[in-house]
Amino acid sequence: MTRMWGIHNDTLGSQPFDEGFISVGWEGIGDVRQFGGDREQIKTAVTRTFPHAKPGAIPVWAGMLHRFAVTMQPGDLVVATYKPDSTLNIGRIEGEYEFLPDQAQHPHRRRVRWLQTGIPRNVFDQAALYEVGSALTLFQIRKHDSDFRAYLENPTTDGNIAPQQERPRGSDQDEDQMVQDVSDDPNADRIEQHTQDFIAKTLLRDLSHEEFEHFIADLLRAMGYQARVTPYSNDGGVDVLAHKDILGVEPPLIKVQCKHTVAPQSRPDLQRLIGTLSHGEVGLFITLGTYSKDGIALERERQNLRLFDGAEVTRLTLQHYNALPSRWRSLMPLRSVLVVDLPLESQ
Repeated sequence: MTRMWGIHNDTLGSQPFDEGFISVGWEGIGDVRQFGGDREQIKTAVTRTFPHAKPGAIPVWAGMLHRFAVTMQPGDLVVATYKPDSTLNIGRIEGEYEFLPDQAQHPHRRRVRWLQTGIPRNVFDQAALYEVGSALTLFQIRKHDSDFRAYLENPTTDGNIAPQQERPRGSDQDEDQMVQDVSDDPNADRIEQHTQDFIAKTLLRDLSHEEFEHFIADLLRAMGYQARVTPYSNDGGVDVLAHKDILGVEPPLIKVQCKHTVAPQSRPDLQRLIGTLSHGEVGLFITLGTYSKDGIALERERQNLRLFDGAEVTRLTLQHYNALPSRWRSLMPLRSVLVVDLPLESQ
């Protein structure tokens, strides 16, 4: 069976998904093919290029470069996280390793055909999400490989947990295990992402659509707005009315439409809300999922339209958590803690 890899690095933004590739940094190493696939030569080059790196980082970085240039093969699957909108993307590697010296950032690349993009994280089990939240730029997905394969076969269902398999041991496997151990380590970013996933899953699975509207109204109040939920039936696409002044007579009036779903929202979905706006009114469209490119383009065209996706709802929930009513804090119990904040083993 083909391998499945996880990769996350937002240095190039959405460019890898738009142009069909994956990439890693370590620009000063040069073309990895010059080392003939020899791990020790790669390790020596990493040591020479990064003389101030911590000793423990050297084998990990060299291991990732070896995996990217040598171990990965066309036909392998890759799961790429995208932090800005808190989504996952699954693709199939279609090209051999390339080194592009004209690229100032991330010259180590492989061509990828993206099979599914913009996948909401909360369609997957939390354990699978934790595995792809590795501290490493590049790692092999082992424990939950079948979750992501199952999604490719049926994008409307959750993945299925695959049992962890025993692995043979040897010198190369020992070094691989060192990389895997770092991949499994808890860290501040991983814990933060785990918390965000917990909030997103709770809002989707534990609330009805009507309850979600009331949550959004309370979230707006926590942000300093006056807000009220419109009657649930026959609301004309406007679920919440919000404003800054206490009486609600001063413009602008904010009309909010809430979508309690992770399905992508497109331009036609947004136009219904726009159709309710009078002069001086503002539309706010809120979903737990994401928006299509034409939907995002519509927001740029309309100065009186704002779009909040699931990642933004989660961010605002964390930011204003202490001001939320107790009913929501009881549903999503959180507490502040100090966690280890070591730098990521990535480039």
